Amino acid sequence: MHRIGAFFRVSFVTDVGKPPAGPVTKATNPGEYPIFNYVFNENLIVGLIIAKPLLNVGGYPKIKVKVKVMSMYEVTISNRSSLIEAELKALYQVSQVLSGSLDPREILQGVLQELHEHAGMERGMVSLLDPDSGELSIGAVHTGDPVRAAMVRYRVGEGITGAILKMGKTVVVERIADEPRFLDRLGLYDAVLPFIAVPIRVGGDEPVGVLAAQPHTGDDGLLDERARFMEMVANLIAQSVRLSWQVERERRDLTDERDRLRREVRGNYGFDSVVGHAPAMRRVFEQVRQVAKWSTTVLLRGESGTGKELIANAIHYNSPRAKQSFIKLNCAALPDNLLESELFGHEKGAFTGAVSQRKGRFEQADSGSLFLDEIGETSPRFQAKLLRVLQEGEFERVGGARTLKVDVRIIAATNCNLEAAVETGDFREDLYYRLNVMPIFMPSLRERPEDIPDLARFLVAKVAKQQGRTLEIADSAIRILMRHTWPGNVRELENLLERAAIMSVEGAIDRDVISLTGLEDEVSLNTGTASQAMVDLQDPELDERERIIAALEQAGWVQAKAARLLGMTPRQIAYRIQTMKIKMRTI
Repeated sequence: MHRIGAFFRVSFVTDVGKPPAGPVTKATNPGEYPIFNYVFNENLIVGLIIAKPLLNVGGYPKIKVKVKVMSMYEVTISNRSSLIEAELKALYQVSQVLSGSLDPREILQGVLQELHEHAGMERGMVSLLDPDSGELSIGAVHTGDPVRAAMVRYRVGEGITGAILKMGKTVVVERIADEPRFLDRLGLYDAVLPFIAVPIRVGGDEPVGVLAAQPHTGDDGLLDERARFMEMVANLIAQSVRLSWQVERERRDLTDERDRLRREVRGNYGFDSVVGHAPAMRRVFEQVRQVAKWSTTVLLRGESGTGKELIANAIHYNSPRAKQSFIKLNCAALPDNLLESELFGHEKGAFTGAVSQRKGRFEQADSGSLFLDEIGETSPRFQAKLLRVLQEGEFERVGGARTLKVDVRIIAATNCNLEAAVETGDFREDLYYRLNVMPIFMPSLRERPEDIPDLARFLVAKVAKQQGRTLEIADSAIRILMRHTWPGNVRELENLLERAAIMSVEGAIDRDVISLTGLEDEVSLNTGTASQAMVDLQDPELDERERIIAALEQAGWVQAKAARLLGMTPRQIAYRIQTMKIKMRTI
């Protein structure tokens, strides 16, 4: 052996393809014998056996080898450079995985795959802390049965995984077989290889999980470098975990809010929210219960303000479509061209101002219900287009050629005389029969005066909730309400009570407050009406002020007559009228 520059020339006599003893790695080029490493005087000889024999001696080729002598430090530096290059590539791939999805399981599985392919970290596993149970569960595993993995749990402090969560420190095991705490509940790991596990921290707080894997080799002296790389990956995973937690928390909050709103809507639009015990209303309730079970088209008839929209809500939210959309549209509020675009939608550029495609109410209500109020106010031209949707369940957007199909339940409402409109040609007869499958007639408030007391108390409670205070309505106020004819029906009653609530002192709505609204000037105060005769002056629920007002009403506001009804003297009733600040009426 003699030195030539930085190289040595060494001759080995051996069998073809059998290098001298020592650690061996595989050749990468065809026609070459395996690369071999040979330790000589504490230096590492790295050589490549050339395939061409120089001299055949005794049937064996004599092979001349050109080698470079490198110190162990030089080899370590070379290996570390290669490792860093591989880890940088792996980090880039991991970042691509993290930015490519919001599904935490998909992200973790992708990260473990990149560690396996680009960083030489095999049998990767991510365990995450379950905040409910306080135990670690396996969020992802690179190899093995995912069903079995999902069943594995680690208590805090149990095994290496649990110990890392408890200590919050990285653990490097040079050989798994020498570590008694290693449990290997999945049966995946190679007992002779190292094991690296690092904590996953979110925002520097207590660990919320553990990232673990095995290097493919343990004799390169680079376990500490690999551990630092794993810590970097764990930091990236932590950001993804934080984001997934935030998304899950917001999703859960939105789900809870949706469920709360649905419960509230069901409460607002269920049968309990429709007040009435008059025979006419009982018939309506029975019809609603029957028709809600089916997808039949419903036509609500009645005067304005009788509660047609409330009944439409009750039908939808008590039907099998209750979890789907309930879309509403007032047909009288829009001209034909806008009404068509609003219901059917439009394509981009369909008309001036159509800068983008827009879904119509029919598409929004697909699988749900569509409430068309004031259907009797539409033109025959629009009615023809609406008829096609009712018959075929299909339509085209304005400016579009593609036919769309929808499954929508129609609930229509009108205060018009559709039969007369059909006679005059203002309403299509075929559309009338399509809509009039299940007609429900809403009674006016004057047809059910016995419902006014309950309605008034219900509406006052509703206004009180809106205003965030306590409100009460006195019987004297209710008696005035019962004498009014209510041409605006329930809507007029609700508006008046909201106005009275604003004018009330300390939340008490009595006769004097109703007088301030101007309603009493419109009410007939003839004595001896049925509403006055019904008042029981001995009713124990009447306080003294209400009892005196009731007596004055029955006596036509003559104090002497009212005193006799109450068994008082005129002086006594006059004193009470003055001290109780009862406003007298002049008849």
